[in-house]
Amino acid sequence: MRINRIYELISPHFRRRRRREFERLMRPDLSRSILDVGGTEMFWVESGFRGQVTLLNTEASRFGASGVVQRQVVGDGCSLPFPDGSFDIVFSNSVIEHVGTWERQLRFAAECRRVGRAFWIQTPAMEFFIEPHLIAPFIHWLPRAWQRRLIRNLTVRGWLDRPGPAAVEEFLNEVRLLTYGEMRELFPGCPILKERFLGMCKSYVAILAPDAPAATGPADTALEPGSP
Repeated sequence: MRINRIYELISPHFRRRRRREFERLMRPDLSRSILDVGGTEMFWVESGFRGQVTLLNTEASRFGASGVVQRQVVGDGCSLPFPDGSFDIVFSNSVIEHVGTWERQLRFAAECRRVGRAFWIQTPAMEFFIEPHLIAPFIHWLPRAWQRRLIRNLTVRGWLDRPGPAAVEEFLNEVRLLTYGEMRELFPGCPILKERFLGMCKSYVAILAPDAPAATGPADTALEPGSP
């Protein structure tokens, strides 16, 4: 899709910043096993990480001999094919908003908590004024019937990819952005990192750090542009 060219220009900055914070808080090293739900090998190649990484996606992806990722598994993030506590860290970057319904998001979150002794789950914030998949302001705050009519002609994704009615409906059925309150409900008692851009909350990250006791109440932190 042509929209991917835009993402290739914008995403590296946010990925680098997010990766630094992940490394600071989660302390990944060669001794820790990591499950990346819905991710890519390139993320771990770019990070320079050398460890025990398993990728899980709904379809097999291009898988190289980077030496970074140990194995690739085809599966559903809402029904992970692993025993309880199988991984030291479960990592997921901008995936939980793509699983469809609230019920499936509940299952996705529960599965990440079940198989990971620690986790890092990131998702775009519903409260941010730009819808990141469409690259358009405010459209995600409108009723679905209005979005259905506007996506093709009033979003960057619509201008570039010209989706037909079926593609628009597929997008609306797949993408469900999460609010701060919903992230609290999905990951009860866990700290929520707030990524900020231009002073506004752009995305959330639910965190349970390795060896940390489960949180018992709200504990939020903010990641500002340019932070170490």
